[in-house]
Amino acid sequence: MGTNVVIGSFERFFRHRRVNITKYIEMDATFELLKSSLLVAFSGALRVHIAFLLLQVQSSLFTYIAGGLVIYAVYTLDRTLESKEDAENRKELNGSRKEIGLAVSLLSFLIGSYILAKEGMLIIAFIPFVTGYLYSKGIKIGKFAVRLKGRAGVKNLVVGLTWGASIAGLAGKSCGNIVPVILLFVFFGVKLFVNSTIYDFKDIKGDTLAGIETLPVSLGEKNTRNLLTGMHLCSHLIIGIALIYGLFAFEPLIILTSFMLGLICIQNHTKYVDEERPLQKLSRIVLVDGESTLILGLRMIPGSLLG
Repeated sequence: MGTNVVIGSFERFFRHRRVNITKYIEMDATFELLKSSLLVAFSGALRVHIAFLLLQVQSSLFTYIAGGLVIYAVYTLDRTLESKEDAENRKELNGSRKEIGLAVSLLSFLIGSYILAKEGMLIIAFIPFVTGYLYSKGIKIGKFAVRLKGRAGVKNLVVGLTWGASIAGLAGKSCGNIVPVILLFVFFGVKLFVNSTIYDFKDIKGDTLAGIETLPVSLGEKNTRNLLTGMHLCSHLIIGIALIYGLFAFEPLIILTSFMLGLICIQNHTKYVDEERPLQKLSRIVLVDGESTLILGLRMIPGSLLG
């Protein structure tokens, strides 16, 4: 009788422990899910600010906030609507409460949309959100199916076109000349195409297992690196010429810093490693997601010194 009581106590103890551990893992994964897009959103809001600076038009803090909220909503939605490759590429999100991620994503989108609607730019909120859903899950009506994921370069093209158009649209609404707005679209479109492809190198293993043909998988490391370098050089050459001819505000430090950081990132982070070291991960995050912060931070230094 005493033995049964002791055994029963141990069983209850371990059952309680397993439940607590499961809840802890679930909470931790959910927290990771909610914070995983914060830096991307902040960086995106700063990119909108850079666009305003280059176009030299009146900026709005609310536009930056709305842009950041929409970006956060789109990327959190993508991480919430998990796919096969995410089990390998984003292991830290396994076990997270997807309904919480979905609720936060929708709330963020609604707030961002409301702000943009008041500024007459509601469509700019819906374009990336709808495109993000088509990319993550797609739609299927009978035999007709659309999903913007799977073919080499399609994802990167979608990312570049969507966010390039969104940034140029937000900043260019009050610009009287369409030419610099188009050039801005090309500049940020290429930049985000390159950045998304750099992240594909990190995800080669998961994408290969899921049968997704990303550019590094299809073209190989060297060819993809050369493609990104060429695109990066051309986009900055175009924007540099536009700067010289006065189509943009004279902000050479922004263009030069963007050029150097992008070049360093392409050369250092387009090589597949099975397990990314902490310093490599930090470098990639700083150079890709933190690029706009670095650009604006370095831009402030000359003014501070002169002041």
